Amino acid sequence: MVDKLLRVSYHELHRATSGFSPDNLIGSGSFGLVYRGRLYEHGDRLVAVKVLDLQKNGASKSFKAECEALRNIRHRNLLPILSYCSSIDSKGLDFKALVYEFMGNGNLDLWLHPETAEMMGSRNLNLPERLNIAIDIASALNYLHYQCEVPIVHCDLKPSNILLDNNLVAHVGDFGLAKLLASTTDSSSVQGSSSAIAVKGSMGYVAPEYGMGLQVSTQGDVYSYGILLLEMFTGKRPTDDIFMDGLDLHNYVKMALPEQVLEVVDPILLLSKQGDEIEEESAQVGLDNDEKKMECITSILKIGVECSATSPNDRMHMGETVRKLHRIRDGFLGANYINKANLDI
Repeated sequence: MVDKLLRVSYHELHRATSGFSPDNLIGSGSFGLVYRGRLYEHGDRLVAVKVLDLQKNGASKSFKAECEALRNIRHRNLLPILSYCSSIDSKGLDFKALVYEFMGNGNLDLWLHPETAEMMGSRNLNLPERLNIAIDIASALNYLHYQCEVPIVHCDLKPSNILLDNNLVAHVGDFGLAKLLASTTDSSSVQGSSSAIAVKGSMGYVAPEYGMGLQVSTQGDVYSYGILLLEMFTGKRPTDDIFMDGLDLHNYVKMALPEQVLEVVDPILLLSKQGDEIEEESAQVGLDNDEKKMECITSILKIGVECSATSPNDRMHMGETVRKLHRIRDGFLGANYINKANLDI
């Protein structure tokens, strides 16, 4: 919890990242850069340090939003925040940074859309792995929406904000746009509010009602999750060039269900062999049957389509989504299939 964390100094973070060296740069976001670092003063711990660019409009607000959202929450599928720093840098300028646990497998976007041939060969997620990741993300959202004292809406769910640890367990991160809902408001309801006009997010993942001036709700996250789920199993970004003239990722998949799923599914998932280790694992959980595999994928895509419905009232709630995904995993991957790294605790 943020209010119980040690506030590391600017100098500690400067040393941890070798002076915020470009060699340690591992990512960038809307409001700053992320560096790999090692906190020598705190157990030689490997961390990720997000340095806010305070010249960008909204960066300070993002820092406050993330601290507030993460203050009293704890879940195995949320990116753990270890510390934060609000200080002055070596030039006498304001400095703000957030320190997270380092995730060894980077973000989900790099796995779904590898940028190099080398990454393409080593970063192929098979069906069980994608399904486990989908359940991890849904579990995190269900916690934020229904198990926190005040419901939290993430507002910027997308693959680059999903971090994977060494066991490919997913952790939802980047709460810079998160909104805490008033406890007196039905968290799933959608009402008119001018404040929602200022809601930002990422193109392709933002719920359509936000563009019409409706207030933030948990169902906005459900929409983003639905798009993310469709992207995970089709391999298509919602901003892909094929989506034009009214065609979007939601309709692209909806029109293919159920008879033409083969036309839209990520081709990697159709390969009979994705490396000996993956093939052996798939055989153990019963994925040698292509028909069974397609039933599984079809069921997942149906959930993605329902979650990304245009009307918020037509979308599932995250609790129902989690239950359905668990049933799919148990039914199609075998009742005895348990990935120890993905146990829900």
